[in-house]
Parts: sequence; structure tokens; C-alpha cells
Amino acid sequence: MVEIANKDWSQQFPILRQMTFLNHAGVAPISARAAEALGQYARHAETHAYVAADWYRQVKHTRRLAANLIGADIHEIAFVPNTSSGLALVAKGLKWRRGDNVVITSVEYPANRYPWQDLQRLGVELIEVAPHLDGRIDVEDVRDAITNRTRVVAISHVQYASGYRIDLRPISDMVHAAGGYLCVDAIQSLGAIPVDVQRMGIDFLAADGHKWLLAPEGAGIFYCRADLIEDLHPNVVGWMNMVDAANYGDYRFEFRPDAGRFEPGTWNVAGILALGASLELLLEVGIGAIWSRIDALTTRLCDGLHHKGYRVLSPRQSPDQRSGIVTFDPPDSSDATPQQIVANLEARQIIIVVREGHLRASPHFYNSDQQIDLLLDALP
Repeated sequence: MVEIANKDWSQQFPILRQMTFLNHAGVAPISARAAEALGQYARHAETHAYVAADWYRQVKHTRRLAANLIGADIHEIAFVPNTSSGLALVAKGLKWRRGDNVVITSVEYPANRYPWQDLQRLGVELIEVAPHLDGRIDVEDVRDAITNRTRVVAISHVQYASGYRIDLRPISDMVHAAGGYLCVDAIQSLGAIPVDVQRMGIDFLAADGHKWLLAPEGAGIFYCRADLIEDLHPNVVGWMNMVDAANYGDYRFEFRPDAGRFEPGTWNVAGILALGASLELLLEVGIGAIWSRIDALTTRLCDGLHHKGYRVLSPRQSPDQRSGIVTFDPPDSSDATPQQIVANLEARQIIIVVREGHLRASPHFYNSDQQIDLLLDALP
């Protein structure tokens, strides 16, 4: 039984009856509500096509839920097919000058590296900040890398391999003082950790729904601060970018004034409806309560790993460094490789992964203490 606020949420996650799934930092199972939303869409499309469908109202509702999740305005939210597309909207949409630079870390997921690295052909410099030996990315190291030539700091709120969570506000303050912007890859935090774009000073944010948001792949969100919307030129120009888009025969080439200007064509309606269903669930549970539960589960896991002689690599010296990701290594005395351990666990229906040569587990709020103990007991 998975209880938060005296309500059992386990019925929303049928995967609990099949396996111990602890890879929400990868591709997560969708919630039962998301599955039902997909089913309703499919059944209506099968029998009625678009006639009498309520899809567009539901899409707008999902946009509002996404805004509520991150403390934004509904007009600052665009739907994107993935995190990469959202980050590319910034990388391709800003007006760059030769000699500008982008500050990133040397351990970003490729989605948050290649769009910026591609700018080198325009004379934009890529400045990398390396982590410390313990996996921490020092805020002061990032701040020290910022100069008056820095247009963007592009950084993950939570690092995919180590699970390290960085304090974004001091970075935002520094890059704003230099005249630049903060662009955040939030795919490893949205749905697990409270995010407030205004309080954190975030200018741009992107995240797909298929990890901690418990939604299908191919339906994500992009946030653009309201006063910056018209500073970004859309990567792809289509009919939906435009004001009065539904007036097909009146070719009014005028971009929308809200974040809808970044949506060039027909939405992934089924995916967005499923995303909306999962957002409703997560907001009903409460992101604060979700994070408290995840923090308790990962702490239980880390305590058990230490007891078994495993080495926890994820920085967890303070609560604000923690995330839902725990990266760890087998004891030095172990003969089993991480790959062998993962394969043996999967044979027992316990799902974790290997990332950058290390074991990585990432439980969500609906996982139980007993499932954490099952993993610990099954580790060699």
C-alpha cells in the first residue's frame, strides 16, 4: 500500500503487481490515469474521429496544469515533443554574436550539450565546468565561469548520472547580472522535486513527460519567461505559430505573442492528454509530499547500501543536493560487474540500470519500503 495524506495511490500504478520498478530516471511507467486518457482518446478517435471531441479544451487544461506545476503563467508554456526540442528552441532561437559563450557542465546529458556545441560554428564558445571528485558541481565554479560574454548558462537541475541537484538561484543572479539567461534541463526533477521558475530565476526550461512525470514519451513542456518570448525566433515555422491560425485562407504572417509561437503544427493530442492526466495526479498528491516520500525512500536505500558495503556516489551531504537518483558501486570485494548485477536483478523483476559504469536506482513516491528492501536483499 502506498499512502500519502491517508490515501492509497497504489491502484494508480498496476506495475506494482508485476515488478519492482526503480528506474524513473529512465523511461517510467505511465500512471493508470494517463493510460485511461490514452484509451479514451483512442476510443473516441476510432468511433467518432474528431466529431464532438473535447480534446482542445483538455489540451488547454494540461497547459494550465503544467504552468501550475512550475509556478508559471499559462501563456509561458509550450508543448514540445521532447526535452531536446525545448532546449533547441533557445539554442537556435536567440540571436548570437561571434564571441558569445555558453556555460555548461562537463557531465550534462547529450540533449543539453549538442545544441550548444553546434553553436561553435557561429563563433560561440562552449565553457565547461567540471564536477568535483565527489560528484558535486560547485555553484561558485559555475559562477566563476560566467563573464560579460556569457549569453546562456545551460544546466540540468538534477544530473542524470550522479543525481546531484544544484542550487539554481545564485547562478541565475550571476548570469542575469552579466546580461545572460538561465536555461534549465528539468527532466530529472519535474514530478519529483518542487520547481518554481520565478523563485529560482529560470528564464527557459524544458522537460519531456516520460520520466518523473509518469507520462508517455513524446509529450513535454517548454517554459519561456513572458518578456523573452518575442526574443526567440521559432525553430520551425508552420501554420500554428501564427495569430489567427485557424483562419486558413488569410495568410497573416504574424507570430503569436505567447509561447504558442513555438508550436508550429498539430499537437500530439493523445500524449498531451495523457500528460495532463498524470499532472493532475501529481498535483493532487502534492509535489512537496512526493519529494518527502522520494527522499525517505532514497535515504532508506543509501543506509542499506552502506550497511552492505556498497559505495554511494550521489552527493547527499545536504538535503538540497539530493534527488530521486542514487548512483552506487558494488563493494571492492565483489566479483560481479554492474552489468551482471542489473541482469540478475531483472531476472527477479527488480529494475535498475547502469549509467556511466555505475549502478543507478531511482524510486518514485509510489514505491514502497518493502521494494527498497527487496532490492537491498537481492544485491550480491
